[in-house]
Amino acid sequence: MKIAIGSDHGGFELKQAIMQTLINEIEWVDCGTYNLNSCDYPDFAFATASKVSNHECDYGIVICKSGIGMSIAANKVKGIRCALVQNETNAILSKQHNNSNMLALGANDVNLKHAISIIHAWLNASFLNDRHAHRIQKIMDYENQKQ
Repeated sequence: MKIAIGSDHGGFELKQAIMQTLINEIEWVDCGTYNLNSCDYPDFAFATASKVSNHECDYGIVICKSGIGMSIAANKVKGIRCALVQNETNAILSKQHNNSNMLALGANDVNLKHAISIIHAWLNASFLNDRHAHRIQKIMDYENQKQ
């Protein structure tokens, strides 16, 4: 499994720790940032989401201090359904009901152990399809309309 991962300076340390902890489970594509210098989160959200949208990676994870900015920016990329989650239950539901293909994490809200647990829960969940499929299709149809 190949996962794109990106952060701004606020999420950099958690991003590095996640990649190191899961190095034997996941093939990571690091979309930056690469240091603690102040930077603009949309640049890294767009880079990460584009890898997923273009099918270069199976999934994506973005991290900033709150996760909010990253999730908003990632969801501007066509085909992305990025869920900001702070617990395992919502990670699972985001996949089961919303077919999320990206996670946003807030470095101020989750520590490394919790982040790993959330990621595992999300990756082990599956889209339920059934009654949720037409809802996802509505989102995709709207996204594909000329605005």
